[in-house]
Amino acid sequence: MSQKLWEADSKTKSKSNLFEFEKYLTNKFNYKSYKNYKKIFNWTIKNPKLFWSSVWEYANIKGIKNDKFYFPKEIIKSKFLIKSRLNYAENLLSKNDNTKAITFISENGYREEKSWKELNNNTFKLINFFRENRISEKDRVAAYTANQIETVEGFLATSAIGAIWSSCSPDFGTQGVIERFSQIKPKLLIITDRYYYNGKEINIIERLPAILKKIKSIKTVIITNYPGKKNLKHKKLKGTKIFYYNKLKNKKEKEFSFKKFDFDKELAILYSSGTTGKPKCICHRAGGVLLQHLKEHKLHCNVKPGDNVFYFTTCGWMMWNWLMTFLASKASIVLFDGFPMHKRSDLLFKIAEKEKISLFGISAKYIDQLKKLNLNIKTKYKLKYLKTICSTGSPLSPDGFDYVYKNIKKNVHLASIAGGTDLVSCFVLGNIYSPVYRGQIQNNGLGMNTDVFSEKGKSLINRKGELVCKSAFPSMPIYFWNDKNDKKYKSAYFKKYKNVWHHGDYAERKSNGGYIIYGRSDATLNPGGARLGTAEIYSVVDKFNEVKESIVVGQQWDNDVRIILFVVLKTPKTLSEKLILKLKKAVRLNASPRHVPKKIIEVSDIPRTKNGKIVELAVKNIIEGHNIKNIQALINPLILEEYKNIEELKKP
Repeated sequence: MSQKLWEADSKTKSKSNLFEFEKYLTNKFNYKSYKNYKKIFNWTIKNPKLFWSSVWEYANIKGIKNDKFYFPKEIIKSKFLIKSRLNYAENLLSKNDNTKAITFISENGYREEKSWKELNNNTFKLINFFRENRISEKDRVAAYTANQIETVEGFLATSAIGAIWSSCSPDFGTQGVIERFSQIKPKLLIITDRYYYNGKEINIIERLPAILKKIKSIKTVIITNYPGKKNLKHKKLKGTKIFYYNKLKNKKEKEFSFKKFDFDKELAILYSSGTTGKPKCICHRAGGVLLQHLKEHKLHCNVKPGDNVFYFTTCGWMMWNWLMTFLASKASIVLFDGFPMHKRSDLLFKIAEKEKISLFGISAKYIDQLKKLNLNIKTKYKLKYLKTICSTGSPLSPDGFDYVYKNIKKNVHLASIAGGTDLVSCFVLGNIYSPVYRGQIQNNGLGMNTDVFSEKGKSLINRKGELVCKSAFPSMPIYFWNDKNDKKYKSAYFKKYKNVWHHGDYAERKSNGGYIIYGRSDATLNPGGARLGTAEIYSVVDKFNEVKESIVVGQQWDNDVRIILFVVLKTPKTLSEKLILKLKKAVRLNASPRHVPKKIIEVSDIPRTKNGKIVELAVKNIIEGHNIKNIQALINPLILEEYKNIEELKKP
């Protein structure tokens, strides 16, 4: 049995949102169990219709609820709260007073905050601008922006009018942005003129002509200055209307009443990078995302009105979308942009102390970095208001759990969470009733029929297998963009097991209900929790004349994943330091810094199947010392010997 590190006391449990929710269930359905997570979880799985309808009511979602569901045998066709109507933005703009709604802090210390009233007013001004420029329902609004308040206002205004939002962070290169946005044909682009990372200024606005040249659908551009800085100059562009965001704020806002859209109305398009072709465009539904997030924030994270919530994220990661919805719980959100250790290793904790953060969200990689530096946070910061630390991205190691309780705060709910872009939420996460065990995520999310399967589809306990979900949930994607007959959608999640969502993570379900996530079971890369596709690296490397072909894999390393690029050169044994630097620079520029391989190694050939497909998973397993399944499917299995025991892969 794993070591118990923390458990909420009886008083904390009795004051929790989850306990209040149980009392609500008692009044409504004569529910009879209290403070027992296993029992309430089982009730939600047996009574999905009652449960999800109750979440709507408990969370006071503004809208018109219709208690009709459709759960056919084929999960992908399931429907929740059919013909219910709501406006996502109206629910996030949950207050309109002079208290603080949102705070921005840059790595250089620049800080600004907006009240709920200011957030409402700025959003309404932007809504009027959208209408004047003929942005309407189902049109796409794309954002290539830093994690700043203007990005939030853009998202709220977009969803308020029923348009569809999609965002990329500025660390994505021009090619990465074009590959994503060109598929969805946005009418309007919001772009930050620059951003900063560890003291370095990176110009973004100079990339605009290349973007507009490739994405002809963009007719209007809004340029927002980096907070605290004046607008950078840009080239004049013909045929595109250019506006400055700060001038739009001077306009008077007109009256606006929120239209109620269908529960399944498109909200946002997120990108999941596969191993072949362009990133897949995953379209999420407003009602399902709102319902799922409110469940997670209120019942799992125990967030209450007035709490200050922080998550270290960019607006190119699903955790940004997750952070946004905390506004619907009347919580204030804190945005940070830049390098989390700029000039001081404890920068984020300085912010947590000053901003009275109650939920502090970070990546497992960040905790690992703190551990390596042996920082003792609790001797410097009291973190009086901090109730919950959330960790996601890559799996949090047992040593990471130890570090949090020993060096950050003893009495804190450490909630390791796991889900993904695919559901823009969590399969497994924390709860206030269960203890925190070393190295384990506490339990399934309420209403999430998650399990771990063997290769043959048998449920496993205390054994490593594939993370799956056996029932429908409201934040399943509506569809993939440009995906006729849901072909890509079905292939992504329902190919391995019949009518069961296969997530592509290795996991282990413990007998106490906890989970251990081991990382990706497919060829998708996951360095630092950022889910990246190998195809984006291939598209850059393939342009090099020196490279005949290549294969990219993720190697488990130092409680994280590092990217390894193997290359077959046209002239063998000519991999120089100069070529390595050229390859890395090109990947950084055209994809993103996160795509840059940690190691580039020359090989004589690449393993492939008899029909010519390269097998990334076989290489990944070989370099990590695992057995290769289905080796008979390879046309050149002997080449795998070349990938065994490579000395370079044993070094940092």
